[in-house]
Amino acid sequence: MFTTLKTTVLIFGLSFAAVALACSIDGKGGFLPENDLYIPANMKGINGGITEAQFTEAIDKVEAIYAPIVASMGGKLEIERKWNDGTVNAYASQTGNTWKVAMFGGLARHQTITADGMSLVVCHEIGHHIGGAPKKGASTGGGWWGGAGNAGSWAGNEGQSDYFATLKCLRKTFLNDNNVAIVAAMEVPKSLTEACQNSTKNDKEDTALCVRGGMAGKSVADLFSALSKLPETKFDTPDPKVVSKMDDNHPQAQCRLDTYFQGALCEISFNEDVSQKEEVKGTCHPSLGHKIGLRPLCWFKPKSK
Repeated sequence: MFTTLKTTVLIFGLSFAAVALACSIDGKGGFLPENDLYIPANMKGINGGITEAQFTEAIDKVEAIYAPIVASMGGKLEIERKWNDGTVNAYASQTGNTWKVAMFGGLARHQTITADGMSLVVCHEIGHHIGGAPKKGASTGGGWWGGAGNAGSWAGNEGQSDYFATLKCLRKTFLNDNNVAIVAAMEVPKSLTEACQNSTKNDKEDTALCVRGGMAGKSVADLFSALSKLPETKFDTPDPKVVSKMDDNHPQAQCRLDTYFQGALCEISFNEDVSQKEEVKGTCHPSLGHKIGLRPLCWFKPKSK
């Protein structure tokens, strides 16, 4: 067993007033809610997870695609590769026009994490920067996130960042891979395969891309379940919860898997950008008549058209 240590994510040595984080105010939260898990670098290979080379490759691949996109939006993307830090988390921050993502080796070393799961985490953090509306704090006046309404709050909320990860980011990242061969080597639940086949009209390449996104989501959903001591998440047991207002925070594990699943199923092109101000553009949305690929109601409260 690895040693469990209490850890606090550093805020880049800056005062809170100088930097806004897409996590809790004290810096302890991020991609995951606050947790005490710490997996040091010398535990590599004992409890599963991925290698340092896979960790670096997953980050590099996403960064190569999104650094130019962030630059076109007026930002400079910086991804910190903290392999030797055992923190089991990741987070995003903005300081001026520097848009940062911090990735930690502890997360990569967790036994549930696959290389594709690590890519999804990077995509989620980039989603806080450019993944579109709804934004954190938009329904409550912006708060410490940086102003009132969607336009003034820079960080996409947790559910939207999850949705963006499979709706846009992973599709771009995996597009030129041999996805059919990669998926053929996986143990894929029948419910995921059938749903992807139906959404893509049995197009072999598109189906494989959909399945791969879903399986990346399953990797990190298994992490959520392990940390929260909840039952295993499944593609055919969606969270029945229906929120009465938008939930900006981390949904439960099953709800997060549902979000990754629906992002992978959505028929909207990954080349159609989302909007930073409104929730419909570039997404599957009930106001447009979509029936699948919708953000789950366990965190998302759609606006009527």
